[in-house]
Order: sequence, then structure tokens, then C-alpha cells
Amino acid sequence: MSRSRAVAAAGPEYLLDIESLDLEARGIARHEGKVVFVRGALPGERVIARRVRNKPSYDVAEAISIERGSSQRTVPACPHFGTCGGCSMQHLHPAAQLAIKQRVLEDQLERIAGLRPGMVLRPIAGPAWGYRFRARLSVRHVPKKGGVLVGFHERGSSYVADMRECHVLPPDVSGLLLPLRALVGGLSIHDRMPQIEVAIGDTGGPAGRTIALVFRILESLTPADRESLREFSARPGLEIWLQPKGPDSISLFAREGRLAASDTESGLAYRLPEFDIRMPFRPTDFTQVNHGINEVLVRMALRLLDPAPGDRVADLFCGLGNFSLPLARRAREVIGIEGSASLVRRATDNALANGLAERARFAVANLFELDPQAWHDLGAFDRVLVDPPREGALAVAQALAAAGPRPRRIVYVSCNPATLARDAAVLVHTGGWRLSAAGAVNMFPHTSHVESIAVFD
Repeated sequence: MSRSRAVAAAGPEYLLDIESLDLEARGIARHEGKVVFVRGALPGERVIARRVRNKPSYDVAEAISIERGSSQRTVPACPHFGTCGGCSMQHLHPAAQLAIKQRVLEDQLERIAGLRPGMVLRPIAGPAWGYRFRARLSVRHVPKKGGVLVGFHERGSSYVADMRECHVLPPDVSGLLLPLRALVGGLSIHDRMPQIEVAIGDTGGPAGRTIALVFRILESLTPADRESLREFSARPGLEIWLQPKGPDSISLFAREGRLAASDTESGLAYRLPEFDIRMPFRPTDFTQVNHGINEVLVRMALRLLDPAPGDRVADLFCGLGNFSLPLARRAREVIGIEGSASLVRRATDNALANGLAERARFAVANLFELDPQAWHDLGAFDRVLVDPPREGALAVAQALAAAGPRPRRIVYVSCNPATLARDAAVLVHTGGWRLSAAGAVNMFPHTSHVESIAVFD
């Protein structure tokens, strides 16, 4: 890292010893008793940093020179790292990234809930590159930078990064970034298309997958625009979708160079081969970003939940049935509950398509407002799987702690260690469960995102 003094309005510089990393992968140091969060610095390093933000209780700084480097520091693979906000940890060896995420999980459980798991699970890891099968790319027309930009936001900014490649996207999707810039730049609505959502299925197309691109459009397309999009879709396995309003307004426009009929379904799907399950989905349906890690996560969740053939199991925040359908291969009955009616319909269709309609049933309910009586009315469950969004499952934890009969085991899949710890405190300190095990899941390599799994008995 070079030491540059070209920024005229730069803040003061200081020499710092980095103690640890925060949840945004910034180094943590102290200067004259004040906490300093240092971008680009790693634990154990001594750096010269320039202050970029001054707050009453902390500073934010940028490392401009590494005086003593970490043995875990590595050269980022992507030339856009440091500018693009899509990744924050490419300068840290992947194994060290995972160790830090495991420590973040354990620290949050102890600090927020006063808990230590009975067993620390071996972290789940997979390929560090080309793993991202979902992405939301921003689109901006920026004449000063030569036209349309397509990519992630710049770090800490609303500007779109000037990206020409992306190493966490599969190579064939990374290779679409520059063609997409040219495509959108040639449309009449090039400044009225703020977003392109990418969804990839691991079945279909000559490379074994389908790539869906959902164009968010704020104005109607001209005939010339429609022809340009149709021609662009001629790539093998490629689908073009249009979204004029909210996520439910999407419609398939063209596939592999042919305009789509109004009733045409997407070719998107992913497989869970160990359970002989194929999961079709639409581009805006929630699916895990990392299909490879998801496959391992499902396997581990079922092993930890350990349902018996006669068990009745609840899958809360079930989505498309990612856990429900594999569970239905093992348990007597699975009830999947989800707040989205459209996801429940698709989960029901997936159960039918996989021959599991008699063992997996789905219902719509707002689990963020679940009360003990409503939980009691669902009947007794032997085991429960919980897979909430970042907000966690506080109402579920409170209902489980207050109402009987109690499931013998709960497996909680989390994408936010802070809300997991909050809910764990309710389950253990109020409900009387024991935190038997917990471990990190590296669903998003090179980012500070911490996914995890925990077991309560």
C-alpha cells in the first residue's frame, strides 16, 4: 500500500497498532484513548492511517502505509478492491476471514447473551471465488466517466463503482458487465434503468445453468429498445426479465434470443442432490447467494436437527422450502411457515413437484408478531428449524419460551450474529434451553457478513 499525500483536505495522520476487526472488517485501534476504525488494516499490524471522519466517540481512518504487516495479509485478486463496496476482506487470507467470523459469532453470543456454546462447530467453508449466484447491480449514466456504469456501489458511497470485472461472480456473469454497460448505454431509457438483478440457477444452459437478468425500468421501452434486449438475450442460458414496479411485477421478456410467451416460466432452479430435490424459483424469490454453501448448510442443519421418522417438525421462515423439503424426506410431517404468500405458494408447488405434498404443508403467518397462543394452537412439534432474515426471530423465541409443549431441539440458522445472540438469550435464560453448539458459515467470502448455525436443546 503506497503512502500518498495527494489529498488536499486530508485529516491528520497517526501511527496505530491494530488490535482486532469490527463487523465491517475495519481494523480497531486506539489513539489517545479514542477508538479508531481503520479501513484496510488487519489485526496485529502497525499502520500509518489518515483520519477521514471525526466523531465524538470514535474516528474513522484509512490505512495509507503498512509499517508492520500481518502474515495473513494477501494480495486482493480484484483490481477494484478498495473502491468497490462489494467486498471488504480480499486483503485477508480466506482461512483467516473464517476464523475472524467465528470469533465474531462467539463474541456476540458472550457479550449480548452471556452464553458460550457447549461445542464450537467446525466452520462451513467453500470456494472463495465465483460463488455469488445472486447480485443486485446498480446502473447509473455518468457522462464524466464515459457513459453507463453497471456494478456495486463504491465503498461507503451511493456512487456506482467503475467495474470491469468481478471475481466473486461466476466468470460468465462477470464477463457480462461490460456488454451490459454497452447495452444499457444504447437504450432510450439509459438514465431510467436504476438496477439489474442477477439470479443464477445451477441447471439449464450449456454450462449447466440459467442466468436471469431482471431490468428495473422506470419508463416504457421503445421498439428499438425491445429489439436490443432480445438480441442481447441470444446468449446460451440467458433470460431477460422486466420489472416496471415492485418485485412482484416482473415478467419474462426473452430467452436465448426468443421473445417469451406470457405464461412462460423461468428455467431457474437449484438442486439438493443428497435429498433428490429440485427447487425451481423466480429471479426475485429469496434464495441463498452461495449455492455450494447452501447445499452443505442444509445437510448440516438436518444432521444437527436429527429428525426421527415419526417426528413433527416446524420450519419457520421457510421461504421456498429450502429446509422444509429435505426435512420431509426424513420426518413424518413438516409445517413450513412464512410471511410471504407468494413464497408459500411456490413452496407448495415445489413440494408437489418433488412428491412431498403429503408430508410438507405450508402456511402464511407474520412470524414477527407470533404470540404464545398462536404458537400453541399449531400443536406440538418435536423439533423446530428457524431461518429468519437479519431482523432475527425475537417473537418466535418469546413464544417458544412461553408456550408449551416444547420442542426437544431447535436449530437456528442466522445471518446476523447480534440478533441470534439476542434471541438465544430469550431461549436460554427465559425458556430453559441449552445452547449446545454454534458455528460460523462462510456464505459470503471476502465480505464481513457472518452467517451461522446454532443448536438449542
